[in-house]
Amino acid sequence: MKLDIEQYRMVKEALHERANLLEIAPHLSAPLPIMLPVYKWWQLPYYWVGIKLYDLVAGSNCLKSSYVLSKSRALEHFPMLQKDRLVGAIVYYDGQHNDARMNLAVALTAARYGAATANYMEVVSLLKKTDPETGREHVSGARCKDVLTGQEFDVRAKCVINATGPFTDAVRKMDDKSAAAICQPSAGVHIVMPGYYSPESMGLLDPATSDGRVIFFLPWQKMTIAGTTDSPTDITHHPIPSEEDINFILNEVRNYLSCDVEVRRGDVLAAWSGIRPLVTDPKSADTQSISRNHVVDISESGLITIAGGKWTTYRSMAEDTVNAAIKVHNLKAGPSRTVGLFLQGGKDWSPTLYIRLVQDYGLESEVAQHLAATYGDKAFEVAKMASVTGKRWPIVGVRLVSEFPYIEAEVKYGIKEYACTAVDMISRRTRLAFLNVQAAEEALPRIVELMGRELNWDEKKKEKELETARRFLYYEMGYKSRSEQLTDRSEISLLPSDIDRYKKRFHKFDADQKGFITIVDVQRVLESINVQMDENTLHEILNEVDLNKNGQVELNEFLQLMSAIQKGRVSGSRLAILMKTAEENLDRRVPIPVDRSCGGL
Repeated sequence: MKLDIEQYRMVKEALHERANLLEIAPHLSAPLPIMLPVYKWWQLPYYWVGIKLYDLVAGSNCLKSSYVLSKSRALEHFPMLQKDRLVGAIVYYDGQHNDARMNLAVALTAARYGAATANYMEVVSLLKKTDPETGREHVSGARCKDVLTGQEFDVRAKCVINATGPFTDAVRKMDDKSAAAICQPSAGVHIVMPGYYSPESMGLLDPATSDGRVIFFLPWQKMTIAGTTDSPTDITHHPIPSEEDINFILNEVRNYLSCDVEVRRGDVLAAWSGIRPLVTDPKSADTQSISRNHVVDISESGLITIAGGKWTTYRSMAEDTVNAAIKVHNLKAGPSRTVGLFLQGGKDWSPTLYIRLVQDYGLESEVAQHLAATYGDKAFEVAKMASVTGKRWPIVGVRLVSEFPYIEAEVKYGIKEYACTAVDMISRRTRLAFLNVQAAEEALPRIVELMGRELNWDEKKKEKELETARRFLYYEMGYKSRSEQLTDRSEISLLPSDIDRYKKRFHKFDADQKGFITIVDVQRVLESINVQMDENTLHEILNEVDLNKNGQVELNEFLQLMSAIQKGRVSGSRLAILMKTAEENLDRRVPIPVDRSCGGL
């Protein structure tokens, strides 16, 4: 709308790169229709013109043409949408991908073409040598440290490239302590909610939230992802999502969903914060303004820095950087070949590849689809490593947790993909930590056991991996803020009638009127209604609600739980559902009085 030529070029480049990404990694990326709901008549032509210009700029790279929906058609495609005052919607297409797996595919493809790749490697300092002719210092390598072993060593190089995202300035200052900071880190929080919050194949965009930010609400990995926020942050290796940001996203989502859909804090299954490395161009006249494109900077000593940009344009960022390196350091290289170059797993992938996995190996259809969409044509290698289940069906493919299609073979295969820690496995090889922190925690012991067997970990190492991974889930993936929705300080705000109802339910288990229930009490009730449950599972269920960790659930703790459930802060409580179901079964067993029918049959 502002006829900004720089913005136009950036969008044009991004759309070209988007098309390339969809071509070279078809198993990891796909077009996604995104709905922009309209609640004022004048906005319909305004947004329509903007979206059509987007299609026009895309040209031959346009995924599919955008279109307008009437109110009734919009609700048909997105039934959860707030229908009051809705006048229609506009749908446009964008790309979506599995970001961690895409990152890994880039690294694996580079390794396939001869690159030496290393993770858990930290730069301690830059190496320099003096040019005898000019007397000037040039960067000639880096002092590196293996974070896992503590070993340090030197890597010599004709050219050093600084591509470290939010850590850009830290490396620039290793080169020149007086270098001005160009990175302005910004925190972006995302949350994951159950899949029923959005249709399987339609996203939602809120272009103008209460504070002017943009919120996306998209189907992702059969769940729903919502975000993002945008706030200044300090640079850290361990960013933590704040409760304030989580609630901001939930409140914005509530504005767009029907009142029939209760948006509950307890439905946030995972939350995380990422650091967006926004940069200023040191060569720009206005060094305070954020560059909307990527910046390639060359220091006096020859250190090349690439900063800014975004995921979609990673390939063109790399091309510009390597071109600069070739020019500045007189390197010999041919033209770039990365446009159209298939990433790991993409070349022989097809939408029906999963059917062969089902037919050839006896995998569940859901597991086969997941493997095909995650590993592409390498899915067959994972299937070959899958364990026999011992069941009639599926024949192979033991799941790590029942509700997700991740299988044990992926842990073994993940080690071949450079996974070194349990955190690697739950977040960057599988996406379990990003989809459900509780499910990830349940899978951890088995994951550590499998990794330990492959990597020869002793018991001390296994315990350390478990502790580190649990700490990661607790702080960085939102488990802490989720667990704090129910504490021993939680208020009980229930109506008197509700308190009486919940007390009666509690006393069905606390038959001795002790004021608390234990595993024995729950087992007794379950046996009376012919339900069997092992003691370890019962212990886990009670432990979720046992706030003071004394091995029993007191009446006050139960009422705190029910109050938190009513407020939407807690959802999916196994104890609450178990007690409600047991109460209903017990009530159904009350004898029907027959005295008024003269004691009939």
